[in-house]
Amino acid sequence: MPSLWTKKNIDELKKEASDTEHGLRRTLGPLALISLGIGAIVGAGIFVLSGVAAQHTGPALVGSVILSGVGCAFAGLCYAEFSSMIPVAGSAYTYAYATVGEFLAWIIGWDLILEYAVGATTVSIGWSGYLVSFLQKTLHWPFPAELSKSPWETLKLADGTVVHPIFNLPAAFIVLLITTLLIIGIRESANFNSTIVLIKVGVVLLFIFFGALYVHRANWHPFLPANEGTFGEFGLSGVLRGAGIIFFAYIGFDAVSTAAQEARNPERDMPIGILGSLAICTVLYISVVLVLTGIMPFRQLNVPDPLALAIDSTAARWWLSPIVKIGALLGTTAVILVMMLGQTRVFYSMAHDGLLPRPFGKIHPRFRTPYISTALTGVCVALAGGLLPLRIVGELVSIGTLLAFVIVSGSVMGMRRMHPEIRRPFRTPFVWFVGPMGMFVCLAQMAGLPADTWLRLFIWMAIGLCVYFGYGRRRSVLQNQERQRELKQAAAPE
Repeated sequence: MPSLWTKKNIDELKKEASDTEHGLRRTLGPLALISLGIGAIVGAGIFVLSGVAAQHTGPALVGSVILSGVGCAFAGLCYAEFSSMIPVAGSAYTYAYATVGEFLAWIIGWDLILEYAVGATTVSIGWSGYLVSFLQKTLHWPFPAELSKSPWETLKLADGTVVHPIFNLPAAFIVLLITTLLIIGIRESANFNSTIVLIKVGVVLLFIFFGALYVHRANWHPFLPANEGTFGEFGLSGVLRGAGIIFFAYIGFDAVSTAAQEARNPERDMPIGILGSLAICTVLYISVVLVLTGIMPFRQLNVPDPLALAIDSTAARWWLSPIVKIGALLGTTAVILVMMLGQTRVFYSMAHDGLLPRPFGKIHPRFRTPYISTALTGVCVALAGGLLPLRIVGELVSIGTLLAFVIVSGSVMGMRRMHPEIRRPFRTPFVWFVGPMGMFVCLAQMAGLPADTWLRLFIWMAIGLCVYFGYGRRRSVLQNQERQRELKQAAAPE
């Protein structure tokens, strides 16, 4: 049992990260990191899941956005301290390995698959919805209904015909395209992302400013619909449920921390990237959901493309609707890119620690990217995007991310007690308040998610435990080093 809590040495972690000749290439500055954060944050939550969350909150969706933003602010301060202190790829997985030991590090690494890989799956489904809407309603090009949805869903056409889809082809296509870009290189991926971020933030601002002209205040009444007798169906519990769903919109800021080993000056730039992107996006989100729920009744927004639907109901649809749809397509593309980037960097770290097979950590000799793990992740995410429905994967992402934030918020306090001597370029202010509050707010949002989502989380974690005890623990580099050290001590003459 003591071996389960074996920890990595922070000095050795930093030494490994400094090897740029054989490891990842350091090319990202503070603006690129902020852009990565915005690229992941502004996307699925606002373009796709805002309509789903509104079905539990009504116009009070803005309260869910604020609640999620507060929880992310607490967790973001903790991430900022860790990322400046341990500037290594792997994000929360690496932080846990250095603070609470290998077993919990594996738990959080396995959990991060729900955040990044399943997150990319969720966004690819939303991307598909916007693409089909753009092709059919804007360009008036037909697209086969059988290839636009998960086979677990049914689709009712305008003429009343019921279609049983086979595969979501656009979702799989965009994932494979992004996978190719990520294999080519981090600099090319970051430049592509920065260009898209400028475009989609401009689109979001257009939606806010021009959409506000078509707000009907009657759509905001009642602002907080009374609870319908079931937890999570309107009222304050509905706001809590909505926060757990819309929380997906914020997960990009911690994806910035996965790129710490590719930042030029991580001690200074990582806190800027994490907190800067979070602050900018929170302001944008509050404005968007107020305008969205003001343009049309919230009960009509339960679609994969709620912003496009809202604009289509206004007189500005002839010019603004195509812009919003293109912005949503580009925006969700950037989210998929950053989610896939984060997942492959977590796999890279876990493979180097021996907890996953070595090919996951293999670096391409020319592109300097973990190309095998990127390709495998891309194929799996493409299949999931083509086969799974939006609601299930969206809730799984939220609960997985919230669990990661709980562990990081607790770990930063543990690190302060265990290693107060370590240099911290960024220190979480009021850590004994921020850490517990981060844990509390995130746990409260987890409590607001449905019971079947919790069941899927337990099943996923049980599978992870089987993989760890069946493979990871026996192949762990740190565990084997400890065993060799014990054997040498036992064999040494007294």
